[in-house]
Amino acid sequence: MIGYVTLGTNDLDRAAAFYDELLELVGAGRFMETDTFVAWAVAPDKPALSVTRPYDGNAATVGNGVMIALAVENPDQVGALHARALELGGADEGAPGPRGDSGFYAAYFRDLDGNKLNAFCMTGN
Repeated sequence: MIGYVTLGTNDLDRAAAFYDELLELVGAGRFMETDTFVAWAVAPDKPALSVTRPYDGNAATVGNGVMIALAVENPDQVGALHARALELGGADEGAPGPRGDSGFYAAYFRDLDGNKLNAFCMTGN
């Protein structure tokens, strides 16, 4: 149902470099790009993530309560994405691990603009 999500940035080049490195871990690459935005996906017909300078020309701000969840295959990928985000200058918002007893395994982090993301998988527990 989700086609794409867009996060605001105040430094497009810095944000693009962050997501180039991060999303490479899940096989996503750039598939659309202009001078004001960049979008990544694993395929053009799959959900995408993009970063953009706000259209209205005002500063990008973080939405309180907004979070983007990146679905991955297994706990190792959850850990790898979390670690890479931190290596790239992102901030830790919750180490990799199980959440509750439903088989939900996740890690939380913020990108360089303060946008909150998580990487998650279902372990079947």
